[in-house]
Amino acid sequence: MARKKKEGGGSNVFSMFDQSQIQEFKEAFTIMDQNRDGFIDKADLRDTFAALGRLNVKNEELEEMIKEAPGAINFTVFLTMFGEKLKGTDPEEIILNAFRVFDQEGKGYVKADYMKEMLTTQADRFTEEEVKQTFTAFPPDPSGNLDYKNLVYVITHGEEKD
Repeated sequence: MARKKKEGGGSNVFSMFDQSQIQEFKEAFTIMDQNRDGFIDKADLRDTFAALGRLNVKNEELEEMIKEAPGAINFTVFLTMFGEKLKGTDPEEIILNAFRVFDQEGKGYVKADYMKEMLTTQADRFTEEEVKQTFTAFPPDPSGNLDYKNLVYVITHGEEKD
């Protein structure tokens, strides 16, 4: 028997996001579900980290992430977990956290070459022209570093910090 998706309010996780957001979460889930079994498990997380260039993730760290879920992580559980994490969060902080994944030393910047590689090889791949536009708008410093904190500020506030 097929279950109907509840419409409207209530505790339905799908009512927390608009269709485009749900589609973005679905794409993220699909990228993370490396073995395509419809669930994210420890092996999927390890493979996802490896794809992002982080190869030495400890088992304990992966287990802690998996334990955050009430059970097996299918798309609905994934969406619910993000909904709970995003409730009341600042968009600036969300974007900063995304960049921090690439800044493993916590320096506040990432190498422009590395960022270009990630932008052109992962998820919604940038074209050469899109990368050029990005680095024209937010040029790396003379050492080739991209100050992502300033970039995030401009994205969320529309102007550069003094």
